[in-house]
Amino acid sequence: MKQKIRKGDTVEVIAGNHLGERGEVQSVLRKKDKEGAYDPNEVYVVVAGVNLIKKHQRRTGNVRTQVGIMEREGPIHISNVQLVAPRANKPTRVQWRLMPDGTRQRYSPQYDEFID
Repeated sequence: MKQKIRKGDTVEVIAGNHLGERGEVQSVLRKKDKEGAYDPNEVYVVVAGVNLIKKHQRRTGNVRTQVGIMEREGPIHISNVQLVAPRANKPTRVQWRLMPDGTRQRYSPQYDEFID
């Protein structure tokens, strides 16, 4: 199943502590259930500059790892972010439209524009 939000998209947070913040999607995390199939309710996105968490990293053996307090982005549930329409520069819902050549393309009905 294709996702409506992909890596590289600009999204805005619509719920939670980081309400109104925008950033680029760095990765989409899909979790599996006990049978090994992807669970549609367990989809998370990592957004650049949003939901920063601190990780205390200690030295592990002789491996050259970064030590100290690291700051990185944490995952946000996909239902708490909304895609930003490129031309309108506002958050919008996403639909799939079937093109004449048989391909599907993401579409914003609110601003009447194609995303891709």
